[in-house]
Order: sequence, then C-alpha cells, then structure tokens
Amino acid sequence: MDSPPPPAALAWASELAGPAAGAWAVQRLAGGAHAATHLLRTPDSSTELVLRRFPPGDRAPAYEARVLAAIDGLDGWAPRLAGADPDGLRFGEPAVLITRLPGHADITPACPETAAEQLGRALARIHSVPLARLSGLRDGMAASASVTRSAGRGPAAPVLAAHADRLAGRPPVLTHYDYWSGNVLWQHDVITGIVDWSGASLAPRGFDVSWCRLDLVLLHGPGTAEVFLTAYQEAAGEKLSDVALWDLFALTNSYRTVETWVPNYHDLGRTDLTAAKLRQRHTEWTEDRLARLPENSYEPCDRPR
Repeated sequence: MDSPPPPAALAWASELAGPAAGAWAVQRLAGGAHAATHLLRTPDSSTELVLRRFPPGDRAPAYEARVLAAIDGLDGWAPRLAGADPDGLRFGEPAVLITRLPGHADITPACPETAAEQLGRALARIHSVPLARLSGLRDGMAASASVTRSAGRGPAAPVLAAHADRLAGRPPVLTHYDYWSGNVLWQHDVITGIVDWSGASLAPRGFDVSWCRLDLVLLHGPGTAEVFLTAYQEAAGEKLSDVALWDLFALTNSYRTVETWVPNYHDLGRTDLTAAKLRQRHTEWTEDRLARLPENSYEPCDRPR
C-alpha cells in the first residue's frame, strides 16, 4: 500500500474533480498504517484532493464514506467526501476521495502542554455535535468488544471485564474512535482539523479521552495527559466520571499491540521511540492507573468464582 496511486485512480479523481483537473501532482502523506494516503494537486494548485486506498476487501472505506456524509464537514473541522469506491471497482483497491484540510500532523510540538490544551478543547467540540445529525453511525463500544476479546489482556483486564457495562452505559456522543496526535492537523501551532474518520461511532466521551491520554503519555508523559483532561473538561463544561477506569479501558485494549505503533510514530518524526520504550511507558501508566482507583470501588467481585 506504499506504492503511488495507479493511473486508473488518477483518472477517477479527474472525473470527480472536473475538466480542470487533467493532471495531478502526487505526494504521499505521512502517518497512518491502515490506508495509503496521497495528496493529489493540480499543477496550479486550484484543486486538492486526498486519496485514501485500502487493502482489497477492506470495508473501512464504505463506512468512512457514510461517516463523512453524516458529519458533513463538521463546520470545516473534517474533510468532505468527494467520491467513494468501496468495492474497488475502478482500480482494484477500495478507496475514498476527500477534500484536503489545511495543515499537517505534528507529534513533536515545541510545547507539548500547549498542544495538549488544544487537543482537549478540540475533542470537546467534536463531542458537542448534536446526535440528531448522526444517524447511521455504529455503536462504538459494541464495535470495540471484539478488540477487547482479542487484545484485552494484562493486569487491568479483570477490573475492566467486571465493569464493562458501567462504561458502556454512559451517554453516547460523536466519537472519533482514533483520536490521537497523528490524526490532528495543525497550522501555525493552531489546530485546523481532524482526519481519518473511518472508525467514527457513537460511544461515551471517555472512549476518545482515554485513547488520547494514552497517546500523550507515550509521547510526552503523564503530566501532558492531565493537562489535556483539564482542558477537555473545561471546554465540555463537565467532569468526566471514572477517568482511571477509562484509562484502563485504553490500556487493556492496547496491551498486545502497543509495540506495533512504532512505525506510525517514526513516520511523524518520533524516531526516538522504540518498542521497548512504548512497552515500558504502557506498563508504568497501567500501574499508575490501577493505583489511582478508589479503594474497593472497582473490585471485580462479579467475576465467576
């Protein structure tokens, strides 16, 4: 999937963009391992589209097209759908074409705490979208259940299993499902948009919060995750319940896979992070979260005896 788009893909983009787009300059965009992502730009830069190509048989582009139609650009904070070929009929790979948002991903900010504040406020904005405009989105907690079964191991797994219903019962919001620094675009140190909506769902707000906090811990340390949470709660106008339990949700679901995130981090400039470092930070964050649980509050007493 790292290969350049085939000529048939560029012909498809030209059909959708109109006669002015007779030729394209192609640039690979960094980040992400699920899809091959390329910027298509006309020579005069009058038209810019982003082509996302997926492995044959992948159903993610079909769902991403549905999500992008539902969120309708999020007032400029999300791409708009320009075209979709979820069955790969045009050139053998399922794909979507979307509008380009200004900015670029940045996981090496000069001031991680300032970036974390913006990440928190941006997420609160996403979570405030009225549910009435989000018909057809999946249940995010149900969708993650298979991940929990396959990747959900580690010291926090019994606690999480005992209280899965507690988390799933929280009120749903628009959830990005993969809200981390690499899916946020920046321009002049200001967030300009959020990309990669292929997993967006309806789920409790703690879902996105916990995954972004885990990412910030791995990148910059626990202090940055706390700055993010404070900014999020202030912007949302309410405190998040069961923060430590939600953190354990993200930790448990990433227990077996955290080392595989190394290529994503390297692609965006954090070549200092190794699999060993990610595992160490993941373990330390797990131990911290378990220690922060109120005594006896989450005792997994309903496990089979």
